[in-house]
Amino acid sequence: MLTTIEARVLGCLLEKERTVPEQYPLSLNATLLACNQSTAREPVMALSEREVEQTLTSLKSQGLVRFVHPTSGRGVTKYRQVADERWGLEPDAMALLCVLFLRGPQTAAELRSRAERLHGFDSVEGVERVLASLSRGDEPRTERLERQAGQSAARWRQLVADEPEYVPPAVARVEGGAGRASVQSELDALRSRVEELETRLAALEDLLR
Repeated sequence: MLTTIEARVLGCLLEKERTVPEQYPLSLNATLLACNQSTAREPVMALSEREVEQTLTSLKSQGLVRFVHPTSGRGVTKYRQVADERWGLEPDAMALLCVLFLRGPQTAAELRSRAERLHGFDSVEGVERVLASLSRGDEPRTERLERQAGQSAARWRQLVADEPEYVPPAVARVEGGAGRASVQSELDALRSRVEELETRLAALEDLLR
């Protein structure tokens, strides 16, 4: 069982491998920035460089992360995930685990939307099929939670790592809700873009060291 921080670091490596492949593998600085993003992260964390470095070493010992050392005197050590190889999972399954690592329990519809940049699913039913497949076997990696009062659909959680207890978001007021949701969506997209640019900047800084 992975720790909460191990899940965050591994999830970030999985995410950035798909979203910024030209900057991957990630340096320690870029990994730290990804872990502490304020968007697409639930909960938002404030990890230290030492915590992330120790976690990468722990993941390496478990065969889930590989260190990529510079081939010359310049440059820094970088990190890439090999969990897909270790677990023998397909890209669609890894995309869903990635989003579950980063954002906690979610509905199949939420997972389809949030995993779009990692893997394109044709339908919510397609997401459900992959989640159901991950929930079977001697070592199930996902679990369907019973729908709670006030929830529109059942949520799924990952069983690979510890995670903070899920607290459902407060029910939004109907009046003006759509407008607020639209504005929030645009703000989240802008924040995500800024954070991607920060990852690219971190990679350039590493090259100049």
